[in-house]
Order: sequence, then C-alpha cells, then structure tokens
Amino acid sequence: MAKIILVGSAFPFRGGLSTFNERLCRELIAAGHDAEIYTFTVQYPSFLFPGKSQYSDSPPPAGLRISRKVNSINPLNWIRIGNEIRKKKPDLLLFKFWLPFMGPCFGTISRRAKKNRHTKTVAILDNVIPHEKRMGDESFTRYFLRSCHGFVTMSSTVTNDLNKFISNPVITQHPHPLYDSFGNLIPREEAIKLLGLSQDSRYLLFFGFIRKYKGLDLAIRAMAEPELLNRNLKLIVAGEFYEDENPYLDLISELKLNDRIILRTDFIPDEEVSKYFSAADLLVLPYRSSTQSGVTQIAAHFNKPVVVTRVGGLPEFVKEGLTGFCVDPAADAIARAIFSFYENNLGATMPKAIDKEKAAYSWKSFVEMLMRLFGKL
Repeated sequence: MAKIILVGSAFPFRGGLSTFNERLCRELIAAGHDAEIYTFTVQYPSFLFPGKSQYSDSPPPAGLRISRKVNSINPLNWIRIGNEIRKKKPDLLLFKFWLPFMGPCFGTISRRAKKNRHTKTVAILDNVIPHEKRMGDESFTRYFLRSCHGFVTMSSTVTNDLNKFISNPVITQHPHPLYDSFGNLIPREEAIKLLGLSQDSRYLLFFGFIRKYKGLDLAIRAMAEPELLNRNLKLIVAGEFYEDENPYLDLISELKLNDRIILRTDFIPDEEVSKYFSAADLLVLPYRSSTQSGVTQIAAHFNKPVVVTRVGGLPEFVKEGLTGFCVDPAADAIARAIFSFYENNLGATMPKAIDKEKAAYSWKSFVEMLMRLFGKL
C-alpha cells in the first residue's frame, strides 16, 4: 500500500479535470492505497477563466478526502504547502498538469515536497504545449517538468511534446481512461423526452466547453453540406461558451440552420450527461488542435461512435470505420462521415465494436500502470 497525495482540481471545482482526479483517487483507494486530494482555494484568476462559474452545484463526492489548500497565485502558499507535504512524507505525489500557468505553483510544491528524499513526484500530463499560447508558457512548463521524477502521458502527441522539454524522461503512456462516473445509458426515447426534444429527428452531439480550437463552427457548417441537408438530422450543442457566442449564432442564422442546431449552452451537470449521450447517435469532435479528449472517453463509456479530426492524439482513440471516423478538419469531410454513418446503418454495429474495445481504457489498468511507473523511480 502506498501513501499518495494528488494535487489538482477537485470538488468544489467543476469540470473534466475534477472528474478525472476524483475518479482516479477513488480507484487508488479501491486498489488499497491511502489516497487523498489537495485542491485549490484559488484555482484561476478571473482572466484565465472565461466561463460563468468555476464551482459545482452538485453535492460533494462521497468517500474521498479532499482538502482545499492550494492557492495558485500565492508563492508563500506554494512554499507552505510544499513543506506540509514534505513532512507528511507521501510515497507518491501526483500532479494533474494541463496549463503552463500552474507550472510555478506545482513546480514549487514539488521541489519543496521531495526534499524529504522519500517522496516521488509524478506528473499526469493533459498537455505540455497548450492549445492557446501565452507569454511565459515555455518557462513555466519547463520549471514544473524539471521538478518531477516521472511522467504519464495519454497520447503520442503529448509524449513527443514532453521529449522537447526533458531529455530521456521516465515516462509511461496509457490511453485516457473511460469517464464512467456519469451513470448508464438510458433508452433513446426516454432521453429525448427528458431533454424536451422531438422523437421525429435523429441527433448528433457536440459536447464540452466551446473554444475556437474545438471547431464547433466546422460542425455547424457540416450541417449545411448537401449530404446532410435533406436528412432529418439535428445537432445538439451541449456545453458552455468560453468565448464570444455571437460569431456562432451569426453563422447559424447565415446558414439558415436555426431549426437544426439545438443550443444547450449552460454548463451540463454530471447528472444530465447521460441524457445527452443517450439521445445522440453520434458524437462530433471537429477539433482544430488536440492532444487527447476526455469527451471521447465519455462517448466510449456510453458505446457511442465518434467523428474526430486528424489532429493531435484524437485518432489514437478511434478505429476507422469500426468505432468511428477520422477525418480532415473540414466541414465537407465531417459531413461525408456523418452521411456514411447513416447510409451504411453503422449505428447497429459500431456500439458493439466499441464495447469490445473498452477494457484497454479501464481505471484499474491506469492505476496498475501508474504503480509500475512508481516502482521504477
């Protein structure tokens, strides 16, 4: 049994990062480890958070020890928390790293903690090179990465990026585990009714917060392509705008798609997620850039096929024509994939293929990999 502290987002903060960390902590406990989470008192300054709220309205997750201790913008706090962890002497200190801004905070905590000559520090890397670049990114990221003993990546893209910063890193790559904490699939007709939608249409789904690199405009344009115009298809956009919504609304109006694009652009709470995935036939991820996506792993949990673009690590999660489609980041290519899905009745076969592939994405497998890496440090 190992004593483990995970530093990163968790309740009361909401979103995919918190979901990942809480699910990982739960699996570590299930494997017999003494695991807890140190989360933030202050996670982002307002200029880095474009959404409406950072906080969850859901109840706290049961069975987890989550302490609000880390202030991302206070260097004195970083030193204090690093010293606190150093004295607690965990065997393993994990960081879920996704943004260069966190580099000084995480790097200082890591350096202080490992002064006990016992604690090993490991970074689980969402990104090394961010989607949206800011001044200081490279130096902040390098400061953190050089404080760590080992690394976990979840796509070849991130592995390659890491090698640009660290020579010969101790590294393990494992696919992003399934997000299996959103309940189970419910009957399509029931989900459509619960969402207040028409039973007469078929539904595509764009899910997650909306930023330029995620390519929602490409999905909207795809709905106006000739292959899809005469089909009774509607695109559900389920997720909060993290940028100006007006260009998207103008595009929908310009293409005369107001009756074919369903906007549910508030934050989608965990208990609502299963309804959207159960109602949809196909998930569309038209990203312009990516490393990996947790959304593909929600889709896999619900046995939903995906259309992804050939960017970053996204194609690593899709078997072409079997569990989904990999296409160029262009509206016409996305439309052709959607057309092929319906024309060839792949909704009858792809979910079965996805179900067979899911074992490789289990949290048990992820934790076993993590502890093998720990054993090498």
